[in-house]
Amino acid sequence: MARIGYALVWALAAVVMTILITLPINLQAHLVAGALVVGSMILLKLFTRQGVWRQIALALGTSIVLRYAYWRTTSTLPPLNQPEDFIPGLLVYLAEMYSIFMLFLSLFVVMRPMAPRTLKVSSSDPDLPTVDVFVPTYNEEAALLATTLASAKAMDYPADKLTVWLLDDGGTVQKRNSENIEAAQEAEERYVELQKLAADLDCRYLTRERNEHAKAGNMNNGLKVSHGDLIAVFDADHAPARDFLTYTVGYFKQTEKLFLVQTPHFFLNPDPVERNLRTFETMPSENEMFYGIIQRGLDKWDASFFCGSAAVLRREALQQTGGFSGVSITEDAETALELHATGWSSVYVDRPLIAGLQPATFTSFIGQRSRWAQGMMQILRFRFPPGKRGLSIPQRLCYMSSTLFWLFPITRWVFLLAPLCYLFFDLEIFTASGGEFIAYTSSYMLVNLMMQNYLYGRFRWPWISELYEFVQAVYLLPALISVILNPSKPTFKVTAKNESLDTARISELARPFYIIFFVLLFGVVMTVWRIYAEPYKADVALVVGGWNLLNILIAGCALGVVSERQENRQSRRIDVRRRCEIILGDRVVPATVEDASVGGARINVVGLRPQDVERGMTASIRFKTSVEIPTKDLPITLRTIAPGAKGVMLGCRYEPKVADHYRLISDLIFSSSDQWTKFQWSRRVNIGILRGTIWFIGLSVYQTGRGLGYLFQSMRRDRSAGVPAEKRAA
Repeated sequence: MARIGYALVWALAAVVMTILITLPINLQAHLVAGALVVGSMILLKLFTRQGVWRQIALALGTSIVLRYAYWRTTSTLPPLNQPEDFIPGLLVYLAEMYSIFMLFLSLFVVMRPMAPRTLKVSSSDPDLPTVDVFVPTYNEEAALLATTLASAKAMDYPADKLTVWLLDDGGTVQKRNSENIEAAQEAEERYVELQKLAADLDCRYLTRERNEHAKAGNMNNGLKVSHGDLIAVFDADHAPARDFLTYTVGYFKQTEKLFLVQTPHFFLNPDPVERNLRTFETMPSENEMFYGIIQRGLDKWDASFFCGSAAVLRREALQQTGGFSGVSITEDAETALELHATGWSSVYVDRPLIAGLQPATFTSFIGQRSRWAQGMMQILRFRFPPGKRGLSIPQRLCYMSSTLFWLFPITRWVFLLAPLCYLFFDLEIFTASGGEFIAYTSSYMLVNLMMQNYLYGRFRWPWISELYEFVQAVYLLPALISVILNPSKPTFKVTAKNESLDTARISELARPFYIIFFVLLFGVVMTVWRIYAEPYKADVALVVGGWNLLNILIAGCALGVVSERQENRQSRRIDVRRRCEIILGDRVVPATVEDASVGGARINVVGLRPQDVERGMTASIRFKTSVEIPTKDLPITLRTIAPGAKGVMLGCRYEPKVADHYRLISDLIFSSSDQWTKFQWSRRVNIGILRGTIWFIGLSVYQTGRGLGYLFQSMRRDRSAGVPAEKRAA
């Protein structure tokens, strides 16, 4: 009976949708239909966000989107005999159709995402497969690698079935014999240092003759000498929790044709957007939309893909396709595509089981995203997922969504320049009145926002995606053009992550953003002038000016993104609440580690007075570890001293000297993944469309002022330092 009811509801929804899409182009009818749909979606959202009613709400929203597309196609394109209007008008139209197409692909992917998986195995299971852990590295520091290796070695898994490999591409024979004597010496020193580090941590060190095929070639070299049934891959800055393997290897016992178990990337530090806007603790991170919703949606269609780290792969599958693919510079997604096409399946486990670092500076952030964009374009060019043999139709659609998404810089530039075409050059790229434009566009945008909120509510706040796309589009567009013209040109470049900013400054990539902002600001002046000079076109000028004003809000917020705040700490501290003892000379005092990071900790010491300690004092802490570690004391240096409720609160920096010290740091930070899950859920709040929009406007106004303030301060510093005007402009 319930099925019959659902069928009737769906039939009714289909009839309503058809009527809405094919209604005669009538402004009043559209306004009424749009209001009914918006009202229905609001009611459905208030009562339920799941099940068939959620799908019906999204279907109703789809009808408005399709109606808008129908109107744009049949009624708004400029005439062909006016090429000065038609060409930019066509570009805007194509950009909108791309956006609508990507919306529908997103709907297909995440309409009904896979429920979180919870399979867990016991480390005492005698039938567990053997695992080789690959930690590929190129130029990362030994201290960063030590924490990752120590964490990998401490995973809860039988020691005789676990081998950790440090795959070093920074100490190859090629680099150690470089013609550049300084580079050769540096590579030789690295080679000796990392060999010792690996030996001290009971890991295997491996390098190779030549640096060929970047990260993929490095890992394929590891495949040649290792023998484990499964391969776990961690980036150099991605330290796993103790329970990483217990949450992942069990799926390989369930399914023989499983090649991949992927887990999310959780980051201890904010990206440049989060850091400079100060949203890291309060707003869901950008990657959470991908790992929290999109990967689960891909998983439903057996299309979740390898993300380069925090994953386990089956050796047999990799050997069948010749190892890790290296045609593109995104070897992870390319490898997954090839294996899916040969009949292997994948699984996504939505639980943060590693903690890593992401780029801290805007320059490094753009470098990373440029590599991703270029790599995905290479996959689209060389592998062409829509026509890939062996993929199911849903898998083709999923890979289309993942690759075509990276064309967004083109549409962002089109939407940025479109209103300026009218304001500056009087080009009419729409053949519609201001009233029609407002009616159709406002209903389309409102429904689009509501659909996004339905799909990603707790994972992405309103307008944040637009901001991220804008700050990337400025530099990703030339990167895309480069790879489209020459698909083989891009090369793999390691992203710098373990960075800090000891001074507040404007990013070296900031100049285009300030130029864009002031051009858009001049567009406001042109809006006012057009309303005054052409009052009979005031409705059009107001609409286009409103569009330009929206662009200004996003561009102004971007000024805050490129105005980099001072921050010496690479990673945020995580609550650990672990009892310990602090050793001060011959005095042992009970204490509690309140929170910790990979660099230091905050310790609450009861019964100690501030005058009993001083900054710069050396000490050590001792705590109960989850695994047996011969060395018990972790050396520290006191950095801050503050009165506590019943004692003193000490901020300290670790001073590791031997391998066991890194084991202690690893145990303190990475012994449990529960703390990372708790932190993620603390900021996953659905702020709503109205409140989210108001919040974004306020954020934009503040960040615009901060960005302009950074600019004027920089100009004053340059003038006082005697920097010539031409250099300031550069």
